[in-house]
Amino acid sequence: MNCNENSTCNIVQGSDLANLLIHTKLIIWDESPMAHRFSLRDIIGNHNNSCYSKPFGGKVIVFGGDFRQILPVIPRGSREDIVMASLNSSYLWDSCKVLTLTKNMRLRTGNTKYENNEIRQFADWILNIGDGVIGDEINDEEKEITIPKDILITNVENPVEAIVQHTYPLFLMNFENHQYICERATLAPTLEDVASVNAYMLSLLPGEEMTYLSSDSICAQDNASVVSNLYTPNFLNSTSGSGLPYHALKLKVGVPVMLLRNIDKSLGLCNGTRLIVVRLCKHVIKAMIISGKFHGERVVIARMVITPSDSRLPFRFQRRQFPVVLSFAMTINKSQGQMLSNVGLYLPRSGLDDAIGEKIGDFEVSHEMHM
Repeated sequence: MNCNENSTCNIVQGSDLANLLIHTKLIIWDESPMAHRFSLRDIIGNHNNSCYSKPFGGKVIVFGGDFRQILPVIPRGSREDIVMASLNSSYLWDSCKVLTLTKNMRLRTGNTKYENNEIRQFADWILNIGDGVIGDEINDEEKEITIPKDILITNVENPVEAIVQHTYPLFLMNFENHQYICERATLAPTLEDVASVNAYMLSLLPGEEMTYLSSDSICAQDNASVVSNLYTPNFLNSTSGSGLPYHALKLKVGVPVMLLRNIDKSLGLCNGTRLIVVRLCKHVIKAMIISGKFHGERVVIARMVITPSDSRLPFRFQRRQFPVVLSFAMTINKSQGQMLSNVGLYLPRSGLDDAIGEKIGDFEVSHEMHM
């Protein structure tokens, strides 16, 4: 969904969903700093004309989140573009009352006073990074931060192998343990980095690999025939992007996958839901949900037609493929909202070959830096 000042929702006046919003007293919006400031318009005014002049139709909205974390993603945008797209740049921000949470509940997770003190020091270090008060300034937008040595994995020959070993210790002995898989993931900043880790993890998993190929075509438009001649099927097959499944989807029984689209919210099949593949068929995939309140439910996933929303493409095309991607590793943005206890952060850059390990109470994070 590309949000702008003219965006509207497809909730029909008088529908069940519209009536639900009319009777709603409170809306809680988690991870709101990631949302674009143009992403809401109210439909309450049709029921009560006075609501047209009120933010969100007069509904009470609770925005949850931390502006130190991930802000809206603006493709090729500058720092100013990202700040201007943020929620607190909206005219509605003046109508908000800011409430600050000051007690870090993770500090109570240590077993000893020494462990709690370590957790507190690390939590303060993370907050200082978020507040921009730590590190040597390189320019107006960047600072150089020294990572403590006790959370680094150093002297590694293969950075992908190193981060995998620390994020998924004893993998071959535990890959059938769904809880073990559910609470772990490797995070990386780009789709290319994620793909390299996922490919390595898939090679470790025993069993026969099955490849599902997509069907790609140019969407119907005024000059569809001209565009089809310019962009061949091979070119479309090579196109990838955020929220778009790969043309060649490689899977094995037992691999964790993540949904890329909302399929059935009543069954918990939403964008970001993690599942374990239990059977690979020719036309469908059978999987078991391993996250959320529907944990343990078995579902069948079919191919669907997906049209990428990337406005940078000079054409519109559609891909018919299973709306899933391997989730041994995921992008940092995609990890927002995931419940993970052991995480690896893989940050490849030219010049450094280090892995970083962080511990936040019972939240252990292993970072890999290969620069």
